[in-house]
Amino acid sequence: MPGNKCNDNSQVLDRIGRLLRDRALRRNNRIASLADDNDGNRGIEIPENDNIGTNSYIEQYLEGAQAALAHHEGWERPDGRPIRQRLLVVANRLPVSAVRRGEDSWSLDVSAGGLVSALLGVKEFEARWIGWAGVNVPDEVGQKALTKALAEKKCIPVFLDEEIVHQYYNGYCNNILWPLFHYLGLPQEDRLATTRSFQSQFTAYKKANQMFADVVNNHYKEGDVVWCHDYHLMFLPKCLKEHNSKMKVGWFLHTPFPSSEIHRTLPSRSELLRAVLAADLVGFHTYDYARHFVSACTRILGLEGTPEGVEDQGRLTRVAAFPIGIDSERFMRALEDTEVQKHIKELKERFSGRKVMLGVDRLDMIKGIPPKLLAFENFLEENPYWRDKVVLLQIAVPTRTDVPEYQKLTSQVHEIVGRINGRFGSLTTVPIHHLDRSLDFLALCALYAVTDVALVTSLRDGMNLVSYEFVACQDSKRGVLILSEFAGAAQSLGAGAILVNPWNITEVTAAISKALNMPAEEREKRHRHNFEHVTTHTAQQWAEFFVSELNDTVIEAQQRIRKVPPQLVFSDAIRRYSQSNNRLLILGFNSTLTEPIDTPERRGDQIKEMELKLHPDLRGPLTLLCNDPNTTIVVLSGSDRAVLDDNFGEYNMWLAAENGMFLRPTKGEWMTTMPEHLNMDWVDSVQHVLEYFTERTPRSHFDIRQTSLVWNYKYADIEFGRLQARDMLQHLWTGPISNSSVDVVQGSRSVEVRAVGVTKGAAIDRILGEIVHSKAISTPIDFVLCIGHFLGKDEDVYTFFEPELPPNSLGLPRCKLTEAIKHSAERRQSPKVPSCRSNSRPHQGKSQQNGGPSSDKKSTGGSSRRSTQENISWNVLDLKKENYYSVAVGRTRTNARYLLNTSDDVVTFLKELADAACS
Repeated sequence: MPGNKCNDNSQVLDRIGRLLRDRALRRNNRIASLADDNDGNRGIEIPENDNIGTNSYIEQYLEGAQAALAHHEGWERPDGRPIRQRLLVVANRLPVSAVRRGEDSWSLDVSAGGLVSALLGVKEFEARWIGWAGVNVPDEVGQKALTKALAEKKCIPVFLDEEIVHQYYNGYCNNILWPLFHYLGLPQEDRLATTRSFQSQFTAYKKANQMFADVVNNHYKEGDVVWCHDYHLMFLPKCLKEHNSKMKVGWFLHTPFPSSEIHRTLPSRSELLRAVLAADLVGFHTYDYARHFVSACTRILGLEGTPEGVEDQGRLTRVAAFPIGIDSERFMRALEDTEVQKHIKELKERFSGRKVMLGVDRLDMIKGIPPKLLAFENFLEENPYWRDKVVLLQIAVPTRTDVPEYQKLTSQVHEIVGRINGRFGSLTTVPIHHLDRSLDFLALCALYAVTDVALVTSLRDGMNLVSYEFVACQDSKRGVLILSEFAGAAQSLGAGAILVNPWNITEVTAAISKALNMPAEEREKRHRHNFEHVTTHTAQQWAEFFVSELNDTVIEAQQRIRKVPPQLVFSDAIRRYSQSNNRLLILGFNSTLTEPIDTPERRGDQIKEMELKLHPDLRGPLTLLCNDPNTTIVVLSGSDRAVLDDNFGEYNMWLAAENGMFLRPTKGEWMTTMPEHLNMDWVDSVQHVLEYFTERTPRSHFDIRQTSLVWNYKYADIEFGRLQARDMLQHLWTGPISNSSVDVVQGSRSVEVRAVGVTKGAAIDRILGEIVHSKAISTPIDFVLCIGHFLGKDEDVYTFFEPELPPNSLGLPRCKLTEAIKHSAERRQSPKVPSCRSNSRPHQGKSQQNGGPSSDKKSTGGSSRRSTQENISWNVLDLKKENYYSVAVGRTRTNARYLLNTSDDVVTFLKELADAACS
C-alpha cells in the first residue's frame, strides 16, 4: 500500500516502473487540485476580461500561491519525498524586466515566455528563478534594492557588468553558439580578428557561468533540484558539480543541437561537451537533437554512447528528448473572452470571402520568412483564381535591430512584400498584410481562431510553439497547419500537419494549394490528431516529466553504477611501504608509466600512442626503487619484449611481456612461461582476417605478438570502427577460431585474440614462482602494490593476492602460491629465448616452446631444488590486508581497491614513494 513502509516495493521497481508510478501520482494530485479549484480555491488563473492576461497570470504565479502551499504542507509521497520539491530554475534572463526609478527603487514588469508558461500552475514543486535581470547595476545600494524587489517575485538576480554582458551574451552566445547551433556556421569575415575575440569571449562565457554558479551555491539547500537552461549556461553543470557533486543538476537546450560534423568546428567543442556531461540529465526537444549530442560525445570525446545516454568511466549522463508544450487551456479559455470574441468578429468581417493564411515569426534568419513569401508569390502566379480570394497575414516581430545582418533581412522582407503587393494587389485589397511588431495575447488568439492555414517555414528551429498555439485555438475552425520539417514541432505534429522542406519553393507552393483545397473531412482528421497531442502534452507536463526523470536518474545512478573505489591516499601507502621489510611492486605499462596521450595538447596523436615511451619523470624514481634490495619490481604488460627492453632494459627489475607469457629476470635473459602444449595453429588465419579489416578501416592498425593478435581502431571513425569490429567478430567466430582454444578480449576500441588462459592474473603465479626461485627469498613478502590500467579480462591480477591474505583478514586458505612454486620447480623451464621485434612471426614462439634436450636438462635442474622450494613456500608471503594495495588507473569500473585518475598521478605517487625509500 502507498505510504506503508513495510510493504514498500520501490526497491524492486525498474526505471520505467518508477516513472509510471510517479506519473500516476502526478495525475492523482492534478485531479485533487482541480477539485480544490472547483471549490473556490483556484488561486492561479487568467482573468477572462483581462486585456493583459499574460502578465496578470504570471504575476500571480511569481507572487506565490500561498494557499496551495499551505494546503499541501506536510504531505508526502509514498517514497517519503515532500510533494512540493524546491526547484531552482537557472536561465540567462529572469522572467521580469527591471527599470530603476530611484537610488533604491525599482519597477518590475513581468514578461511572458515559454519557460515561464511551462511552470504555471505546476504545484508539485516550488520554483525559484535565478538569472540576469537585464540591467547593469554597478552600485551596492541598487543591487540590494533590486534583490529585495525580485525576492517578492521568487526571483534571485545575477549581476553582470557591461563588459561581461558584451563578451559573454552579445559575443559568445549570440555570435558563436547561436549561429552554430542553427547551422549558420562560425563567423567567416576577418578570421584573425574573430580568433582573437573568440578567446576573450569564451573566457567571459566561462566567467559568467561561474557567476551564475556562485549565486546558485549560495541559495542551494539539500534536496533542491537545479534546472539549467539553454546554450547560455553550458558550463554551469560543471561549475555546480565541482562545488557539490551530490547536487541534482539537469540541463535543457531550447535550440537545436547540430550534428557532430558542425559542432566539431567549434574551437571549444570538447570543453563545452564535458561541461554539459557533468549534469545528471541532459534534455532536448527532439530525439534528433539528443542523437546529435551523443554522437558528438562519442566522435569528439571518444566516450561510450548508450541507448540511455553517454557513459564515461562508469558514470552515466542520461540524455533524453522532452518535447515542450504550451498551456493549451489558457489559449482555449482566452477564446471565450468577450474581447477576443469581438476581435474575431472584426477579423471575419474584414476578410470576408477570403481564406486567411497566417505566419507569426521573429524577424530572424532561421525563421524562413523570405522563402515563405517567395512560395506564396509562386502560388499566386500559378493560381490566378486565388489572387483575390486569399490573404497572408505575416507578423514579424523585430529582434536585434542593431545588427547589420538583421537590418539587411528586414529590408529584404519589405522588398519582397512590396513587390508581391504591387503585382497582385489592387486599390482595395492586397495579398499580404505585413506587421513589423508583436500583438498582445488576446489579439493573437483571435487571429489564430480565424486562420484557415498557418504557415511555419523555419529553416531551423528548436521547437516552434506557434504551431501549438495555432492548433489550440482551432477547435472550431479546423484549419490546416503547414509545418517545416526542420522545426522541432514536426516530430510531434507531423502526422496532422503538412510537412514541407522550406528550401523547396515548389514543394511549399504545392502544400499551400493542398491546404486551401483540402476537404473538410481530412481537415477534421488532421486537426483532431494534433489537438489531442497539444492538449495532453502541455508545458506543465513537460516540466513535471523532466524533474521526475531527473529525480529518478539520480536514484538509478546509485543503483546501476558500481561503487567507485576510493582514491589512493599516498601517505597511507607510503607509511605501510616504509614499515615493511620485503616489498613486491607490480606495475602496468601502457597508460600507467607512460605519458598521457589523450590530453588537449596531444589529442589524436596516434603515432605517439603507438610508440610507447616511459614517462621521462619516472626515470629517477624507478632507479631509486629498483636499487632498494628490499623491493622487487615487476613491469607486467601486454606489449612485446622489444618494447619493454627499449624502455626498461637499464633498470634492475623484472619484465613480463605479452601478459606474462615471457619473463626477463633482473639483468637476465628472456624466458617463456607459456604452458606446455599451447596450441597456436590459429594465428595465421586470424592474422589474415586482421590484415583485411585494417586495410578496410582507415587509421586502424594491428599488432602481432607471439601469443596474441591485437586490432586497434581507437583513431578510426567511432561508428565505422564498431561496425567493422562487429563484422570481424562474426567472421572470426564462424570461421578461423570456431574450433580453436582462444579467448577474444574486447577493449573499448580494440579486439584481441589470445590463447586460452593467457591473462595477467594467470601468469602472476608462474612469475612469482620464478622470482622466489631466482632470489631464494628468505624474508617473507609483507607489502604488495599492484597498479595498472588493465582490461577487464586482466583484472584478475588485482584479485590474485586476495586469497593469500591470512585467515584473520579474509579467512581464505593460502594455496595458490604454493602451487606456483611447485610448478616453477617441477615443470621444465623453457630455454632462454632471444628478444624479438613486434613483427616477428607468431609461429616462431610456438616452435621455441617445444621441449628439447635443453629444456629437459633445465627441468631436471629445477626438480633437484624442489625440496628447498617446498620448505620456504609457506613463508613467502606474510601479507596483511592493510599492506595490500591494488590500484586501477583511470578505470572506475574495477576490482581494484583504490583508484588513480591518470598516469600523472602514478608519477607523483612513485616520486613520493622513492623519496620515502631514500630517507
